[in-house]
Amino acid sequence: MNQFNAERVKNDCVRWIRDFFDENGRGCNAVIGISGGKDSSVVAALCVEALGRDRVIGVLMPCGEQSDIDMAKLLVAHLRIRHYIINIKDAVDGVTKNIPFELSKQSRENLPARIRMATLYAVSQSHNGRVANTCNLSEDWVGYSTRYGDNAGDFSPCSHLTVQEVKAIGRLLGLPEELVEKPPTDGLCGKTDEDNLGFTYLELDRYIREGVIDDPVKKENIDRRHRLNLFKLQLMPSFDPEL
Repeated sequence: MNQFNAERVKNDCVRWIRDFFDENGRGCNAVIGISGGKDSSVVAALCVEALGRDRVIGVLMPCGEQSDIDMAKLLVAHLRIRHYIINIKDAVDGVTKNIPFELSKQSRENLPARIRMATLYAVSQSHNGRVANTCNLSEDWVGYSTRYGDNAGDFSPCSHLTVQEVKAIGRLLGLPEELVEKPPTDGLCGKTDEDNLGFTYLELDRYIREGVIDDPVKKENIDRRHRLNLFKLQLMPSFDPEL
């Protein structure tokens, strides 16, 4: 993989976050959904370096029982940031039981992510905040995010960084290794993201940055997912009457 200068990119990103807040909310707080994975951990750590820990708020949002919530607690303890634990299960159940038809599998899987984003905005608007998007380039490339769920937000520090690059910055920021290397999961089916995707993030990142992949079946899988999910990366189409 091409040489990645983690220190330069980290420093540039910290300055970018400061500039964003200077222009879009001087004195506001960064509000971040904390899952315990590398992406939210790195985004939170970047915001702490950019703004100071007093202006960073973590929000932990289990849906009932969350088996790995201790990882999220480890992160907020490591960064010593203010945080809230808000269980979204009642909200998910309330919406689900009041819909007068059987939700599709995809709807059931995406609903918690969208309720989490609504929760983040509720916290943000009550704490003079701006919501951080925690997606990375690799997941966005193949559509492994929920539209108006985890791919929403007010500013996005890592959406142009691959998984390997995010990890490199996480190590530079001094995050615990178990947070940097925690296998990403959707928390629903018991499988890792890579199990569900059918390729590793290392393979995907190499393909994104170098255009190289050894397995033609995996190449077609990545290309198909990218084509199908391009709409998630674009602004909402809007009609222009050209008046």
